[in-house]
Amino acid sequence: MKKLTHTDENGKANMVDVSSKDKQIRSAHAFAEVLLPVKVFRAIKKNLVAKGDVLTVAKIAGIQAAKKTFELIPLCHNIFISKVDVFLSLNSKNRTVEIKASVLTTDVTGIEMEALTAVSVAALTVYDMCKAIDKGIIISGIKLLSKTGGKSGDYFFSEAKLLGKEIKKKNS
Repeated sequence: MKKLTHTDENGKANMVDVSSKDKQIRSAHAFAEVLLPVKVFRAIKKNLVAKGDVLTVAKIAGIQAAKKTFELIPLCHNIFISKVDVFLSLNSKNRTVEIKASVLTTDVTGIEMEALTAVSVAALTVYDMCKAIDKGIIISGIKLLSKTGGKSGDYFFSEAKLLGKEIKKKNS
């Protein structure tokens, strides 16, 4: 098993020392989904939620959250964020709000937590703005879609890998 980087020799929580690492371009993309009751979905779609434009407010909340990740997650480093984009879209077929975040940095450590925090807080904001209509809102599917840069290399989410069904390339 790989040695955990956030524990000391006694197994206690420890912030990783990144002072010797070189700055490099790193990116991360994350996803979350909010399943809505019919009444809530219609209210968002018609922009009739009493608290205002749900998708715009959730987008801003996600951007703010990415910038404050180090204040929320105890062992995260305060890193320079070059760019944050949060995209929210309504999926009428599934009655969901789909949320994607893309975050970019040129720094010494990864930016995955910022992307995950962005989609999580955007999803919570959708809930907060709509709970007066119906509390039967489900937040799910929070996941890292991809990350680039760093010592561990690039990562791309694979449903097959998650289910333990590695897709093997056929030798021709």
